[in-house]
Amino acid sequence: MIGKNKISSITRLHQKKFRDASGLFLVEGIKSVGDLLRSPMGVVEILATEDWLSKYGNDLSPEISITLVTPSEMERLSAWKNPQPVMAVAQMPSTDAEILDFDQPLLMLDDLRDPGNMGTIIRTADWFGIRQIACSENTVEVFNPKVIQATMGSFTRVVVCYTDLEKLIDRHLQHRRILGTFLSGTPIQQVQFRPSDVIVIGNEANGISENLAAKVTDKILIDSPVKGADKAESLNASIAAAIMMYQLNFSV
Repeated sequence: MIGKNKISSITRLHQKKFRDASGLFLVEGIKSVGDLLRSPMGVVEILATEDWLSKYGNDLSPEISITLVTPSEMERLSAWKNPQPVMAVAQMPSTDAEILDFDQPLLMLDDLRDPGNMGTIIRTADWFGIRQIACSENTVEVFNPKVIQATMGSFTRVVVCYTDLEKLIDRHLQHRRILGTFLSGTPIQQVQFRPSDVIVIGNEANGISENLAAKVTDKILIDSPVKGADKAESLNASIAAAIMMYQLNFSV
């Protein structure tokens, strides 16, 4: 039986201030934990039910601490409404922009705030082979449990960094086109995307910020085939990102 102090130390990691202080974050779910264990990320501890350990426990590294928990204890530990039988405590990888490869595909996120959007974009980027994302400093934290959940394990394959995006463009991306979505842009079907293009996705409510917009070299419009006012006001940020990434891969 897991003790109260242990439960407290784990559940604290649902809060950003404790993640930052400890350098640790939580990963929940069979698939996500499986992807984590196959990745280079450091795993400190596995908390799992007897059923999960009977299937996978023998494959764990002896360096990883293992804690047996009951399903009811997992409910107390989990951020999920319907907890799965395994949870991992992992070491945060670096989010320093200096680890980016500026000759490889790159996606930029400008002040995204919704964890679901963030996680879905990471998962979609992974699908399209974009393995690095540069985020503004006010973008939602990648280690937020809701972000990790929404990535479905893609957080282990996509590098996510936080930095001043305007300075990043000035210092490292002068040789590349910067593409962003705008209502006044060129219709996307008329744009010839290049493999070296950098895609910028703006805030869910306000779009790309004014200062960063000044760095965008090509403004793109994702237009609706439905004309008139009787339609959704705008696309979800993760859907807009998916359309742009599709074009990057298949219109070249």
